[in-house]
Amino acid sequence: MSAPSLDERARVPADVSVPEMERLLGLALGRGGDFADLYFQHHQTSSIVLEEGIVRTASAGISCGLGVRVLSGDRTGYAYTDDLSWPAMARAAETAAHIASDSKTLPAQPVSPAPVDRRYGESTVNLLGLGDRIALVERADRAARAFDPRVEKVIASLSDETKRVRIANSAGTLVEDVQPLFSIRVAVIAQENGVRREGSAGGGGRIGPEFFDTKSPEHFAREAARMAVLLLSAKEAPAGAMPVVLAPGWPGILLHEAVGHGLEGDFNRKGTSAFAGRIGERVAAPGVTVVDDGTIPNRRGSLNVDDEGNVPGRTVLIEDGILRGYLQDRLNSGLMKSASTGNGRRQSYASIPMPRMTNTFMLAGQDDPGDIVRSVKRGLYAKHFGGGQVDITSGKFVFSATEAYLIEDGKLGAPVVGATLIGNGPDILTKVTRIGHDLALDEGVGVCGKAGQSVPVGVGLPTILVSEITVGGTRA
Repeated sequence: MSAPSLDERARVPADVSVPEMERLLGLALGRGGDFADLYFQHHQTSSIVLEEGIVRTASAGISCGLGVRVLSGDRTGYAYTDDLSWPAMARAAETAAHIASDSKTLPAQPVSPAPVDRRYGESTVNLLGLGDRIALVERADRAARAFDPRVEKVIASLSDETKRVRIANSAGTLVEDVQPLFSIRVAVIAQENGVRREGSAGGGGRIGPEFFDTKSPEHFAREAARMAVLLLSAKEAPAGAMPVVLAPGWPGILLHEAVGHGLEGDFNRKGTSAFAGRIGERVAAPGVTVVDDGTIPNRRGSLNVDDEGNVPGRTVLIEDGILRGYLQDRLNSGLMKSASTGNGRRQSYASIPMPRMTNTFMLAGQDDPGDIVRSVKRGLYAKHFGGGQVDITSGKFVFSATEAYLIEDGKLGAPVVGATLIGNGPDILTKVTRIGHDLALDEGVGVCGKAGQSVPVGVGLPTILVSEITVGGTRA
């Protein structure tokens, strides 16, 4: 067999014909298996970072490749290539076949295109030239510096990507999607009398620069500066068990990490989640309803099709405190004898898909957010979170609250620094005593990591009161 020519290697996914796909699927199932799929990807990215008024980095890149998967019972054969010449693609299919070889085979069906409903359009970010991009981050830089003379340092970044995917499988389905992603992030450091504090803000979605029609670069810059300047006067956080009010929006990241991962199908199939085997049981307080919804237009976590070619939906995970289901991909739903929820996701063609969240949030309740705060004599109001750690098996978590306030006699008091929330996800849900009517989704910067893969996600929450969480602080 002769080496592929440069022209053959340089093909893009759109150049691969349906007959070639059908031949590849036949090769993938050539040594047995229940199912095979092909994931073609063409991924274009760019970013620019402005630091201290200077463009520190400006980058652009393109990656292209194919991942071939074969399922045989609970075994997965996977191989990938960034060379879309026929010999390279055939080798990938044969390698996956060898890994997952089985005595039985379900033959591949003829491939035909399937329609895809649109939750977002193609990005218009290509209309932005380098000068336009620099102007956007410069606007953010100027707004942050003008906010307060104590602003010492500003970093503003703009990034975008366009991912074109084609997914064909042995069940005969062929789907195509173009997945845009756009975001701005601003980080600010403020300084006073030797004390330095940081604030950050950002937003975006599956949209282009028209995102700024509703929220400008200045909006995020001022929000980051506001947080940094505010925290200059912050007190040390108290320590101990106390009521905690979680603000709407981004604090839903705690729900995502402490509860959402535990509701993914793979952990429950293996029995390693605190929620395993508990369908139909009460796992949260009455009134707590948690959903994962990949259909919300233009949201960062939304998808027209997941990375297995299935259509995401609105999946009710917990309903009025009762566990109703898990997030499923093809492999785990098949082994658990349930339906896929369209939550099979992967970072790239070089990654195996697994069940992952899209936009995960708690539905609104009936309580007035102000009344929720007024009901707390002494506690903590957590408005913004940074990093955290979660143990999926036990549900135990530790989260850093980067913007938080004391609640004293039903009123928001001084801001505090150094607060960490320590608890157990399933236990926290049972301690939700009040749920506000002000559900909000985050601004659009969420990134979820699992098994070394990162994917964009959304989170959300109304104002809620948790009757008791252990707060790790520096004073009693």
